[in-house]
Amino acid sequence: MTIADSDFPMDNGASCLPIPPEEENLIVTELLKESELNLQAGNLFYVISNRWFSSWQMYAGPCIGIFSIDEQSYNSKHANDVHSDIAARPGPIDNSDIISSEINCDDNNLDIHRGLEEGTDYVLVPQEVWERLLEWYKGGPALPRKLISQGVGQKQYSVEVYPLTLNVTDARDDSKSIVKLSKKATLSELYEVVCKIKGVEQKKAHIWDYFNLERSTLLTVSDQTLEDASLTMDQDILLEVSLDRDPFSHSGMDSVGNELALIPLEPPTSSVSIAGVPTMSNGHSTGSSFNLCQGSSAGSSLTSLDDKNANVYEGERGGLAGLQNLGNTCFMNSALQCLAHTPPLVEYFLQDYSEDINMDNPLGMHGELALAFGDLLRKLWSSGRTAIPPRVFKGKLARFAPQFSGYNQHDSQELLAFLLDGLHEDLNRVKQKPYIEMKDSDGRPDEEVASECWKNHMARNDSLIVDVCQGQYKSTLVCPVCGNISITFDPFMYLSLPMPSTAIRTMTVTVFYGDGSGLPMPFTVNVLKHGCCRDLCTALGTACCLKSDEMLLLAEVYEHKIFQYLENPLEPLASIKDEEHIVAYRLKRGAHKTKLEIMHRDIMRGGDRKLFGSPLVTYLVEDPQYGANIEASVHKMLSPLRRAYSSTKSHDGKEDGFISVGSDEQSNICSEQEGTSCAESSFQLVLTNERCFSCYPIEKDSLIKPSQHIRVFLDWSGIEHELYDSSFLRDLPEVHKTGFTVKKTRQEAISLFSCLEAFLTEEPLGPDDMWYCPRCKEHRQATKKLDLWKLPEVLVFHLKRFSYSRYLKNKLDTYVNFPIHNLDLTKYVKTEDGQSYVYDLYAISNHYGGLGGGHYTAYAKLVDDNKWYHFDDGHVSPVTEADIKSSAAYVLFYQRRSKQEMEGESQVLDCLLLCSGKKLKVEDQMPTMS
Repeated sequence: MTIADSDFPMDNGASCLPIPPEEENLIVTELLKESELNLQAGNLFYVISNRWFSSWQMYAGPCIGIFSIDEQSYNSKHANDVHSDIAARPGPIDNSDIISSEINCDDNNLDIHRGLEEGTDYVLVPQEVWERLLEWYKGGPALPRKLISQGVGQKQYSVEVYPLTLNVTDARDDSKSIVKLSKKATLSELYEVVCKIKGVEQKKAHIWDYFNLERSTLLTVSDQTLEDASLTMDQDILLEVSLDRDPFSHSGMDSVGNELALIPLEPPTSSVSIAGVPTMSNGHSTGSSFNLCQGSSAGSSLTSLDDKNANVYEGERGGLAGLQNLGNTCFMNSALQCLAHTPPLVEYFLQDYSEDINMDNPLGMHGELALAFGDLLRKLWSSGRTAIPPRVFKGKLARFAPQFSGYNQHDSQELLAFLLDGLHEDLNRVKQKPYIEMKDSDGRPDEEVASECWKNHMARNDSLIVDVCQGQYKSTLVCPVCGNISITFDPFMYLSLPMPSTAIRTMTVTVFYGDGSGLPMPFTVNVLKHGCCRDLCTALGTACCLKSDEMLLLAEVYEHKIFQYLENPLEPLASIKDEEHIVAYRLKRGAHKTKLEIMHRDIMRGGDRKLFGSPLVTYLVEDPQYGANIEASVHKMLSPLRRAYSSTKSHDGKEDGFISVGSDEQSNICSEQEGTSCAESSFQLVLTNERCFSCYPIEKDSLIKPSQHIRVFLDWSGIEHELYDSSFLRDLPEVHKTGFTVKKTRQEAISLFSCLEAFLTEEPLGPDDMWYCPRCKEHRQATKKLDLWKLPEVLVFHLKRFSYSRYLKNKLDTYVNFPIHNLDLTKYVKTEDGQSYVYDLYAISNHYGGLGGGHYTAYAKLVDDNKWYHFDDGHVSPVTEADIKSSAAYVLFYQRRSKQEMEGESQVLDCLLLCSGKKLKVEDQMPTMS
């Protein structure tokens, strides 16, 4: 599409003739589409305050492709439904509320406040959109940011809203400066910027990685990026300058001005090598060695001195080291501590695992993730209680999983899922994965099919993670039309458990008949507070006596128009607010061709039209559609609203609230037959579009353009109001009247078993997750049932505390009662292998606070001494077993008891029972003292 040039005459810096809001929206939308097609590193995007941008959206309408949630207008979710005659044209662009007052050495790039969230505090627009908005509205200031490419293999693009901030310490006078560069800038560029600020010749400058105010690594002039050099936000770097008298020497000045020699640091003298092989003090390996290819980035961690105290401390117990927070990395620290205290992983990574490294796996990370994790785990188990900065590991993580780059808060469970899968692929013993064609179950015994599926899985996947963390579940799909059953057996590494709610919510919904067979009626029902739209439809169906061949279509009405249809049965009810107006249309099940939406307008004095009432919705089955079809449907939908007339009149012309007319007047009114009426009551119908901007009068012979959704205005004049009672369309009740204060009841605690049973409950697939039925040859909304078949040694439960909808994010702080010892899952395992599946808890990832922030910590048990510890980033403290249960528990880690442990415990129990029995016998034989 060609976008018209918008050169408008200016007066004092503002447009004299602003274009219509819908045209502004169209131009911006088209520019956004063009920008999406031409993404490349270096493109400029601009930060705009969401406070201003949301006011523009209120005026011009929302733009697909820009994530924006206004705290005031968008909380009610209706910014895109407010017409320009209601929302005023915004003033100049105003970014003042997001600009930071901090001093920036680069005057060309202003800083914005830390911790701002995209969509809530600011939006990002391409350069072309910014230039148009600036042309139309002026203002500012401009906040340009560059698009950067991240990750290896499949590139991902992101806008670097917060450039890397580095604190420069000048060793000559201990002065401080701040530099800001892209994390994709090179070390050469870092030298140029620092030398320019300090007025130093580059050949005399030497810059050190000064993390934690300790010389870590000498940064040499090269094309290595700051990110690959493991430089992190707000960290320190040290500038040293060589003496003028000897430009060829590597000498400089220390912080007090003394001459010093710039000598490269010795390699780290860790007690373990890169793949876990113990080393002697001279650095020679005592066992087999693992040599990386020259130039491999996997070995880059060897040059880092993040941890000077990585050697074993005499008398210090391992596993009690914390992890420093590098800036919103508590989510990572929590997940890492849980994995680093998983006994099988600890045992594996503290030994030589070099032979398992798979450098050639295209699904892996060339062994780099496994090496970085193993290196970090060894430091955690060999550094006493000194906190470790996981900079190298974070760098590797950002390289292979760009979604975790930067310094925003993320989800520890999402990171855990990536780590387990990444470690598996890096340690996969299968070097060449064979192609295996999966077979259908075809009525074979479950044991046979499950064994075959696991064998096929192991032929392509064989690693420590599979050995320890992977189980198998049975998935049963049933077609709702033909009854076809599909059974598969799939592997899993963790179980994401829903949290059944016991809190009840009262909701009022007005039910309309889609065939015009009855009056609209409000129904008040009780549903689970954290339920979904399917639960609401079920409760309404019972309340209104819904027939088996009928269905309910939920919709939200705002400003007398349908804002949205709630057609996803799994849409959380939390997305529906108490002050909103929800309706349900009672419709026949089956194939529906065209949805007809009828909106009502009053004809005011002077000919103006004003929307009123609630829209009516029905389905049209005729094809093609003519104006006569539309009018017939409108008459049919309004038939329940037709006024009842009496032959006698009261003194004011009304009787029982209805207008009464004489017999001579009534004779002029035709009775309806087959859903139609005579020409006297012919309606004024107007065809409109989705945003209700266009208006095209409909005649009986008008051919309506084929569409799945037809929207019309019904204009009510005095005649329509005389014939029909529009009061039934007005004054929709709110979902819940907030005028009454209800005592809040505390959410009841739920058990881990109830969460597991909810996970195993049969449920229909969502509309976006339809299953292709091979018998019907169509996609069907099948029912799905999961059953546990094979459980791993290490079982991870993820509690689904976070729920997301289009407009709302919610967190459940429900207390889940989970066993610490003797979690017996034997009855839930369907395979009859005779094993006992009893587990003990050994780690917990906790989340405190709300979405988009909060804080993560971990509880972990040192199995050897049977003690629990709290890991809060760099702080580690002992806790009692009674302290580890809380409503913050997010991810639970269990280890299965071995047969030896089970047998040993049984013998102890038998011994106690035996001793107790003997004691009772002795007491029975003792003489009674009088």
